[in-house]
Amino acid sequence: MTPEQVAAASKPLVLELGEAFSRCPSTLRRARLLGISGWAFYITGRAGALGDVRAETVAAALGFIAPEAVADGWDAAVRTVPPLEVAGANLAECCRWGVATLGDAPATSRLAGLLRRAVDAADGSGMPLFAAWRAMPVDDPAPGARAAVALLLLREHFAGAYLLAVRASGMTPLEAVLAGPEGDAGAAACGWPPPYPPVGPLVRRRLWAEAVTDRLVSPAFRALTPGEGAELLNLLTAARLRLRR
Repeated sequence: MTPEQVAAASKPLVLELGEAFSRCPSTLRRARLLGISGWAFYITGRAGALGDVRAETVAAALGFIAPEAVADGWDAAVRTVPPLEVAGANLAECCRWGVATLGDAPATSRLAGLLRRAVDAADGSGMPLFAAWRAMPVDDPAPGARAAVALLLLREHFAGAYLLAVRASGMTPLEAVLAGPEGDAGAAACGWPPPYPPVGPLVRRRLWAEAVTDRLVSPAFRALTPGEGAELLNLLTAARLRLRR
């Protein structure tokens, strides 16, 4: 498989697995322990790796969430907990979820190794959130934790690449969300208020942006041989099946 083929085929798997820990009840309980809402924990847990920055900077890095919704979560959290502390708690929950869900089987160790090689080879130019997360130290050596963190990192790489591709296509982030599979419901979930523009003319641009995303991410998978790329897809598919049981 070519690196671009691996990028395209792995994208839905990485996007699902890389955020699965954030929906875990234990992760949501961590928010309550910190004294903040689940939404504040999601925003600040994800963007807190950037450090003590303004909400406008966070909104620019996240891209697809409405700036007002970002500010609501970020400002509420930083009044109570430093952003890096929330990011550290988020990382700890990711590791915990990885150990509990992915385990320590040889396949998990292999998955972690392949993912980490791709993450290390990825170009973080124009992707501040990915770069910030890649610089975060990870202390848990367990295979499940390493695999889960690598999935988180690769998910942020895909998300950053897609944001760049969307802007290059001429779409706004809101238009990209509306043209996606969840449409108006996705826009509402991301905090964008109606009324929404028609999506018909946007679908072709979105497909172009998806293809550009694959090209932007594909250099990360040049660190793998064609056989290793196919192996990675098999391991990701098996991990998703285990998650859905």
